Amino acid sequence: MKDDELKRLRPLILALDTTDPAHGMEIAEQVKEYVDIVKVGLELFSAEGPGVVTSVREKGFEVFLDLKLNDIPNTVASACLALCELEPLMLTLHAMGGQEMMRLASRAVGERCKEAGLRRPLMIGVTVLTSLDLPALKKIGVDHPIEEEVLRLARLVRESGLGGLVTSPLETQSVRRAVGEELVLITPGVRLAGMDKDDQKRVATPGEAVRAGADFLVVGRPIHTADEPKKVAEGILKDAGRL
Repeated sequence: MKDDELKRLRPLILALDTTDPAHGMEIAEQVKEYVDIVKVGLELFSAEGPGVVTSVREKGFEVFLDLKLNDIPNTVASACLALCELEPLMLTLHAMGGQEMMRLASRAVGERCKEAGLRRPLMIGVTVLTSLDLPALKKIGVDHPIEEEVLRLARLVRESGLGGLVTSPLETQSVRRAVGEELVLITPGVRLAGMDKDDQKRVATPGEAVRAGADFLVVGRPIHTADEPKKVAEGILKDAGRL
């Protein structure tokens, strides 16, 4: 659900995809003028543990906790309850875990946060990773077009009561049409024109992603590896029409 708190935040999310939190936070401080939300993913969370979320929040950033949880329903629900104590702004589940998993986790989080007076994180579903293309999907048994699989999972996320989706820029427009305006769409795989795609297969410029319906843009390596990270962050927001 898009509430006023989310609407006040700048749309650029900086991904701290590193096992070196000191270096990651150094970059975050450099671009703080343009970034309100930092993504803590599996790599950093595994290296540093839950304390890294607290440390990032103490620096004044909101946290997009991107762990893509996927296990049996009770296990994921229990994990989400523990993570609620960290009060991240957003928390991801993998839609391939199924509707029961997503529903149980969402319900458990809502009840726990209400009882404990905690801020409820926005529960975000992940469909098809942006590193996957059709040949890769075929190897794991998905033999229909990527967009078809993304839309199938996106509708499942909406029906399961989650508040948003991670969606490749190439499917953002069709996902927006499929799920409506209420769900928050978060788009990785964003690059300024001419930038290296790294290991992303499905990419677009910030402006293209926003015009397609993205609410937030996740960017990591293009900022981390830049000679002038601040200049890249500024350029992303300008290209997106948000500066």
